[in-house]
Amino acid sequence: MAPRVLRSVEEVKAWGAELRRAGRRLALVPTMGFLHEGHLSLMREGRHRADVVATSIFVNPTQFGPKEDLSRYPRDFEGDLARCASAGVDVVFAPEAGAMYPPGYQTYVEVTEVSKGLCGDRRPGHFRGVATIVTQLLCLFRPDVALFGEKDYQQLQVIKAMNRDLHLGVDIVGMPTVREADGLAMSSRNAYLSPEERKRALALSRGLGAAQALARAGTSEASALTEAVRRELRAADLREDYVELVDAERLTPLPTLQPGQPARLLVAAFSGSTRLIDNQPIGG
Repeated sequence: MAPRVLRSVEEVKAWGAELRRAGRRLALVPTMGFLHEGHLSLMREGRHRADVVATSIFVNPTQFGPKEDLSRYPRDFEGDLARCASAGVDVVFAPEAGAMYPPGYQTYVEVTEVSKGLCGDRRPGHFRGVATIVTQLLCLFRPDVALFGEKDYQQLQVIKAMNRDLHLGVDIVGMPTVREADGLAMSSRNAYLSPEERKRALALSRGLGAAQALARAGTSEASALTEAVRRELRAADLREDYVELVDAERLTPLPTLQPGQPARLLVAAFSGSTRLIDNQPIGG
């Protein structure tokens, strides 16, 4: 069955009030559309965790910088609706920008610590936009659980911190990165890649795998682990944006892996003009 499409804030409020009166548990999956299997995995997990699944399809302008790809970000609304139906989504919220940022809008949410470094430094204002729109969606829908992919790992930590600090009370669930058969992390921006650029982009996951193999063999120094990733980026002629080993929750840089300390290795690089990110847990 095709999901019900809501376009306005008022429709969401009315629908949510009816849902709460019925005592039904809600899972929310916020997206920017152009859905792929990674998104659908979140929706299917939401179906396991709740009675009703809602998703948002909204290309959020406040998380794009002035020179970023807002105008050309890929869109396929009819295809997205069909994919939502296949994943058991009940409701799709697809507002226009003016519904979320009407004239006179002036309130923004900023998470100050885990938004530092990594993508936060390279994309100024990005996480302010993310935190603002996700706060709006959580306040509008008041879900029991909201699901996000671990591919956008720093974003996930920003959202967890925001939810905790603002006492929103939502169960924020991070789900493992979904990959193509050859290892490339699924991303809507993969659509930008030429066949040759896509082949070269495999260096991100290949480098993370090489670092993980070193860690399992006993290597703990961040310099050696990050160099394993950089070696693959250089071999594929990718332009590095960052490669960092960080604490898995605070996202602070780690000089070495420590026994029992959760750590994450994150990479961002350009294949052609397309910026791609990837990450994986390491050590522990």
